[in-house]
Amino acid sequence: MRAIWNGTTLAESDDTVVVEGNHYFPAESIAREHFSASDSHTVCPWKGTASYFDVRVDGETNADAAWFYPEPKEAAAEIKDHVAFWRGVEVVA
Repeated sequence: MRAIWNGTTLAESDDTVVVEGNHYFPAESIAREHFSASDSHTVCPWKGTASYFDVRVDGETNADAAWFYPEPKEAAAEIKDHVAFWRGVEVVA
């Protein structure tokens, strides 16, 4: 699977975890140079508190385009150290 935004591959892995239709990529598969921490957080009742990354490519920023659960609840333990995408980021096989 590949996550692509603005013509740039942000993550690539054959070992994603699919939860609620979203592919969660292993943290080591993301191109870190395109990510910066965001101050945003949301809470999911069964996964826990999500943190976000802004994605930057060619001088453009896609705010909060990637999220992860630093300390997921037990029911979502499989997505620890994984990152998912939205806001126009294409996830393709």
